[in-house]
Parts: sequence; C-alpha cells; structure tokens
Amino acid sequence: MQQAPKREKSTDDYFLGGRRVPWWAAGLSIFGTTLSALTFMAIPAVTYATHWVRIIGICMLLPVTVVVIRCFLPFYRRLNVTTAYEYLEKRYNVSVRLVASGVFIISQFVRVAVVVYLPALALTAVTGMNVYLLVGLMGLLCIIYTVLGGIEAVIWTDVLQVIVLTVGALFCLVIVIFDAGGIANIISVAAADDKFHTFNWNWNITEMAVWIMVVSGFFGALGGYAGDQSVVQRWLTTPDEKSAAKSMWTEYFLSMLTVPMFFALGTALYVFYKSHPVALMPGSNDAIVPWFIVQQLPVGIAGLVIAGLLAASMSSLDSAMHSAATTYVTDFHRRFKPDISDHGALNLARWVTVIVGLIGTAFAALLVGVQQLPIFDTWSYMIGLVVGGICGVFMLAVFSRRTTGWGALVGILVGSFTPYVISRTTSIHFFLYSTIGMFSCIITGYLASLVLPGRRKDITGLTIYTLGRGQTSRIGSRAGQGN
Repeated sequence: MQQAPKREKSTDDYFLGGRRVPWWAAGLSIFGTTLSALTFMAIPAVTYATHWVRIIGICMLLPVTVVVIRCFLPFYRRLNVTTAYEYLEKRYNVSVRLVASGVFIISQFVRVAVVVYLPALALTAVTGMNVYLLVGLMGLLCIIYTVLGGIEAVIWTDVLQVIVLTVGALFCLVIVIFDAGGIANIISVAAADDKFHTFNWNWNITEMAVWIMVVSGFFGALGGYAGDQSVVQRWLTTPDEKSAAKSMWTEYFLSMLTVPMFFALGTALYVFYKSHPVALMPGSNDAIVPWFIVQQLPVGIAGLVIAGLLAASMSSLDSAMHSAATTYVTDFHRRFKPDISDHGALNLARWVTVIVGLIGTAFAALLVGVQQLPIFDTWSYMIGLVVGGICGVFMLAVFSRRTTGWGALVGILVGSFTPYVISRTTSIHFFLYSTIGMFSCIITGYLASLVLPGRRKDITGLTIYTLGRGQTSRIGSRAGQGN
C-alpha cells in the first residue's frame, strides 16, 4: 500500500491502478464506497428513530448483483474503457456520453456533501466545536488526502478502512447489547414497541410500503451499480472480467453480513436510551452513534471507534472525488483535446479533484442549515433526483436495439428532470424518485427514437443480444459520432 503513490506515473495508474488490483480488494473498496459512514451513522440513527422497513431495499442486492454481472459488467470490460460513459458514445453518440457523464459528476457533489457532513456531525458531538468549522476542516483534509493518491492507493486504503469500520461497529454493538441488558431484553423491549416492524402491506404511494421498498431497492441499487463510475472504475482495476465479477460478489456478501448489524445497532441503542433517558443527546438523532461512543465507551476505545468512523467517511469521499476527476478528464477534456500529454492530464485530474472537493464541502455546509429529514433519507432523496436518468439510458443501451442517439438524449434529459418535477408537485414517496426517473428515461427515449430516428450504425457487440460479437478494442476519441 505504501508503494502505490510511487507507481502513479501515468493516468492509467492514477485512474485504473494498472489493472492489477486483486478482486477481493476491489470488492472491499466497492463496499466501502457504497456504504461507509452512511452505514455506520445513518442506518443506526434512522432505525433508532423508526423501524426495520428500510432493510427490504437492502435485500434487493442479490437480483441486482446477478443482473449487473450478466448484463452490464461485460460491456465495460470487453470494450476496454476507462469510464462507463465511453460505452454510451460507442452505442449512441458523444452527446449522450457527455450528458450522462455530467449528471454523474453532479451526483458526486451530493455524495461529497453528505460524506463531509457526517463525520463533522460526529466530531461536533465529540468536541463541541462549531459544525461549520468542522465541515471546512474535514473537507480540506479529505481533499489533500485524495489528491495525493491514485485509484490504487484509494482502493488499498479503502480495504483498511472497511476493516476498521466493521470491527468498530461490531464492538459498539457488543457494548450496547451488554449495557442494554442483553439480547433477550433488547428483543423483548423492541418487540413490545414494534421496533422490528418491517412490512407495510398497502398500496399507498406516500408511505414505505413493501412494493415501494422492493421496487426502489432494486432499481435504485441497479442505477447505483450499472452506471456509477465510482463502482465501474473498481471493476476496471481488476485483471479480467472474472475478477471483476468476483469483486461484485464480495461486495454483496459483505453487505448481507454487515448491514443487518447496523440495523441491530440502532434498535439496541433505542432500548438502551429508553432505560437511560437522561443520557440521551438532545437534538438530532443523526449523531446518536458518536454520542453513545463518546459518552459510554472508555476514552481510548472511543477514540479508536471515532477514528474508524472518520476512516469510513474517507472511503466514500476519496471515491467520489477521484471518480468525478476521472470522468471529467476522460469524457470531457481528453475527448476534445486528445493531444494533451499524459502528465498534463494527470495534473488536471488532481486539480479537478480539488474543485469537486471544494464544491462538495460548500454543499455540506448548506446541508447543515437546511437538512430536516434523517440523513439516510436525505441521502436517498437527493440521489434519487439525479441517478434515474443515468440508469435509464444504460438500460436502453443494453436492452434495446431500436433506440437512437437522439432518442437516448431526450430520454436522459427527461429522466433527470422528471423526478424533480414529481418532488415539487406530488406527495409520492421519495424512495421512488430514482425509479420514476429511470422509467421516464426508458419510455421517452424509446418513443423519441421512433419519432427522431438517427443514422443507422453498427451496434454489433453493443447490446445484450450480440454481446461478445463486437469490437473489443479501446473506444477511440472519435468513436460513435454520427446521429
């Protein structure tokens, strides 16, 4: 791990780690990227305040993993791309590639904001320092850390951070169970207060009904894997397609083993504070985990667990900054200035990392002032507004032979805008926003392709129906121009 930055001599090293990362390390990194501090703090906090309904969405990871491995991953590996959006140019045209890439970069500002906000909230509970000052300090430290390391350093750091995160959470759970009177007492009290409630059997579109959790869990996760550069980039760092698939299964099994532990931690904290109400932190429940750590754990151990929380935050933050930089340099700058030197592109990537970090930190400060929902729901709400269109255009690209570049462009624009309109004009539950965006993209993109047909082009090997029969060479800088 110490040698990774020294090998960072080219953009291939900085973006893809020379494609030499072991599958298990890539899988741990994907797990850390998609969950991390959001899992450590937000899931226990929202479970403490409510129930287990949200775990239904996590259960959808199994079918999503199967679909992604069979239907999406092969395109990125066999086309030898650097970003997922290069595939869209090959399949459609450069405009679709740029719009999808741009939407993804915007979504990373949201991710950075949430990931900076969470550890700042934890440190506020620990130190009593001003949360805005901590947001600024956390953002600055994370920017410096991320700029210094390429993707290989990021992945190996993620591996360590995931281990620290998991051990820290397990230790917290054990202590809470002991302090709350044991497992039997926790189950008894929580069951009496309906804290294990999981299934809402109704068709209400404004509540977390079972069908909403299943649909949003599946399509939300699909959008988070199939078209998310921070995940795709980790597949591409592995030596081959088989290794990339193993990394996905690694992430799945880690999620199934650990996520229920965080729900259990939230319920155990509820039982503990019900019997110790004077120890409860006043104000927001979002800081309930770090508050317990500081108030109930021995000082030395509390420091180690808080360090684990901060480390977990880094695993998402470095991924968001790095993938946004990779996407901009590859899909925008190099696409239109192919003569830029590799050294120049490497320096540009570092500067873009700084810019993304600064903007994300500014959004984090704004989140402090306006955030009203639990942070887990705030994250779901904000991401739901931007990822549906991206997922929809990848679905069209992979599963439809009749959609054209112009149709796909209309689809992704409508799919990205519709969830915002829905959020402002209806009371539909925000867990459905990403699904609505995806299907808006698919329907309008397909219909627009019939009305605005583009120039016919060879798409052999670019849809699921001809997978493996097309080109396997790297997408060129002028690939896919046309309609």
